[in-house]
Amino acid sequence: MAQKFYCKCCGQSFSSIKDLVNGPTCVKSPSKKHELYEGAEKTKYFCKWCGQSFSSFKDLVTGPTCVKSPTKKHEPAL
Repeated sequence: MAQKFYCKCCGQSFSSIKDLVNGPTCVKSPSKKHELYEGAEKTKYFCKWCGQSFSSFKDLVTGPTCVKSPTKKHEPAL
């Protein structure tokens, strides 16, 4: 299985870090650039604020608001 690299802002996956950092604009990032999620690829991802589990990284970062997060966004627990 090929390793995937994820943008921590929008959850889009890339086949290499180079593709991620040189990719198209990220609509969810304040800098408009994709930012690398530095955690490992997992079968489940958990929000570090509320503990809710998600089956994909993209579902975690694009899901509904998190009531316990100061930014109201779910963030991955490493």
